[in-house]
This record gives sequence, C-alpha cells and structure tokens, in this order.
Amino acid sequence: MKLRTPIIIINFKTYLESTGKRGVELAKQAERAAKETGANIVVAPQYTDIAEIAQTVEIPVFAQHIDPIKPGNSTGCILAESVMEAGAVGTLINHSERQLKLADIDAVISLAKEKRLVSCVCANNPSVSAAIAAMHPDIVSIEPPELIGTGIAVSKAKPEVVTNTVDLVRKIDGELTILCGAGISTAEDVAVSLRLGTSGVLVASGIVKAKNPYTVISEFAKATKQ
Repeated sequence: MKLRTPIIIINFKTYLESTGKRGVELAKQAERAAKETGANIVVAPQYTDIAEIAQTVEIPVFAQHIDPIKPGNSTGCILAESVMEAGAVGTLINHSERQLKLADIDAVISLAKEKRLVSCVCANNPSVSAAIAAMHPDIVSIEPPELIGTGIAVSKAKPEVVTNTVDLVRKIDGELTILCGAGISTAEDVAVSLRLGTSGVLVASGIVKAKNPYTVISEFAKATKQ
C-alpha cells in the first residue's frame, strides 16, 4: 500500500483520551477532518482498539508496533498477522518509547514488506535516520526524544536536525517519505516541517490531549494544503 503525501500520522499512544470508545471518537474526528479538507490522515491506536476503529472509519489505521516474530510460541508479543487481521495497513517501528535494536528494526521492516504493511520507522537523529534509510522502509520519522511531548517542535527548536536528516536520507533513498515528529503542536509547526523538506508529521499529544482535537486536526490538515 502506498500512502499519499503530505501526510499526518496521529499516534494515540496509551492516553486515556484515546483509549477505547474515546479512541474511536478521536478516529472519527480525524476522518471528518480528512474528508472535509482532502488531507491524508492516518491514526495509530492501541492494539485493542484497532479492529473497532478500522471497522468504523475509512482512513488508514496503523499499529503502534509489531515484533519480528512468526506465528507460534511468542507469548506477549505483537504478531504482524494479528494487527492485519484487525484491520491495520501499516505500523510504527522503533518509536522512542518502544525502541528496538538495529537488527530488529531491519527484521521488522522486512516482515512489514513481506506482509505488505506500510512501515513508519522513528529515528532520534540524522545518522540513525540514514542507517534506517539504508533498510528501505516506506517512511522514516525524525524525532529527537528530548522534545517529545514538550510542545516544542523539532522543526523550530532544531531545524538543522530536520534538514540534515532530509539531506542524508535523500542521498540513500530518494523515494523514502520523511516525516517530522516530536513536539508538533500547531499548524505552523506542520507548515514549517513541510518547508524544511519533509512530507508530513507524526503527532501525538498535540492532538490527543487537545481540548478540541477536531479543531487541531483540521488546522493541521489545512496546513498540509498550503
């Protein structure tokens, strides 16, 4: 599956505001904003909510993680086939809150390709982004962990991290979609990210914890259309 860009991926994490029925409602708001603006929006809910959300909305649904395992005796792990069965079309990989070794990142990317799941791999700096680009996932998202959840966007606080990532990754894989994450909280953050050469954003608390998530999603969506 090839996703259109610019793109907004909303990571629901494990916030209560995006758990269960509230997660379904948040996904509906994301879908509404996508349809009204024509923007490309993806949601990444908790595993237990994937099935209901995928059955409720038409926008793409990602898992937050899968493990590099085959079906069998891997108690407590996340099986690619299980998230696919639930309706996920892609997965986040190596988020700073669920980091993997490089060998495991490579294995999960290969598994995602085999299963035709879109792979969105998070990286904490330009050099790691370049290493991941050599594995040829579908998407790499640059996210300095110290800025995650702070409301201070990497695109403003450390624009050189974004531009260096874009330069390095493009030399390795010119087709790879590059996103900007960490601290994205305003439509201007989205616009700046795009001006720095990325193809969208990976966002979490800036939307999930907002007083009016629909309004924020709509503003973000409109910023991708400027």
